[in-house]
Amino acid sequence: MVARFDHHPVGVDANDLDALIIPGGMAPDKMRRHRAMVDLVCAVHQRGGLVAWICHGGWMAVSANILAGRRVTSFHSIRNDMVNAGADWFDEEVVQDGNLISSRTPDNLPAFCRALLEKLG
Repeated sequence: MVARFDHHPVGVDANDLDALIIPGGMAPDKMRRHRAMVDLVCAVHQRGGLVAWICHGGWMAVSANILAGRRVTSFHSIRNDMVNAGADWFDEEVVQDGNLISSRTPDNLPAFCRALLEKLG
């Protein structure tokens, strides 16, 4: 099951998710203000589920504290946030590191979607 939400994840159980795909834009800044959403990202990651984001979606990964020592990318303006959270940041259209897939901008959506489909099989 793949869940998509832009608000509080009422009734969403991390054990029911194969993947969590975090949108870009300013939605992640609002999403990370809700502890339950941050906890959901952390729980999906801890159980080895796919956590993916594009653009500013990396803010949720920062807030979930899942980036230490991991290879990632994001929109360039949050690079410092990701590096300060312990990530190794790369300016590439898609970066995959284990159960994390990250991408920079909507221009990279084709490569991001291909990476997601390959990982989800």
